[in-house]
Amino acid sequence: MEKRKSKGVYFDMKLFLHCCCGPCAAGSIPQLQVAGYELFAWFYNPNIHPFQEHKSRRLSFVELMEQLGLEYAVNADYPLEIWLKQVASTPEKRCSYCYRSRLEAAAEEAANRGFQAFSSTLLVSPYQNQELIGKIGQEAAARFGIDFVFQDLRPGFRDGQADARERGLYMQKYCGCIYSEKERYAKKARPTKQQIGTED
Repeated sequence: MEKRKSKGVYFDMKLFLHCCCGPCAAGSIPQLQVAGYELFAWFYNPNIHPFQEHKSRRLSFVELMEQLGLEYAVNADYPLEIWLKQVASTPEKRCSYCYRSRLEAAAEEAANRGFQAFSSTLLVSPYQNQELIGKIGQEAAARFGIDFVFQDLRPGFRDGQADARERGLYMQKYCGCIYSEKERYAKKARPTKQQIGTED
C-alpha cells in the first residue's frame, strides 16, 4: 500500500498497532481508522501482573478483535522475572522501562512483518506520559528502520471505555504492574484511627 505523509501523519497505509488491552484498543482503533489507517493489532504486555490479570486483558483484546473483524496477533510470552529484575531497584522509574520494553518489541515485530510504521494504544490513556511514550516510540522505530506514528488519542478514551462496557469486555482496575496495583488499593486498605484503636 502506498504511503503518503502530511504534517507528520501517515495516510492510506497499514499500521502495526501495539495494544495494551481491550478498552484502550476500543478507544484508539476508531480514531486511527478515521485517519485513514488499515490496522493490524498486536498484544504484548509482560508488565501486567499477576498472571491471571494478564490473561484477562489478553482475552478481552482477542474478544474485541474478533468482534471488530480486525487482523491481529498475540505474543503471550510472560517474562515476569526479567521485567521485575529491571525495575526492582528503582520502582519509581519503572514506567520508562515499561514503555521501552513493549515499544521496542512492537517495533521489532512490526519491522519483521514488513510494516513501515507502528503505534500504540498507550497514547489513548490520560494516565500515561504522552511525551515519554512519543520519545521512546521514536527511538524504537529508528532502531528498526521504521516510523512511529504519534497521535494524541486521548479524546477517544471515555468513548472507548463506554464501548468496552457495552461489549462486555473485561475492565481493569489498575494500570498493570504490581506496583500500580498496590498504589490503587493500598490507600483504600489503610486503616483509620478508629480501626487501629488510636486515641486522640
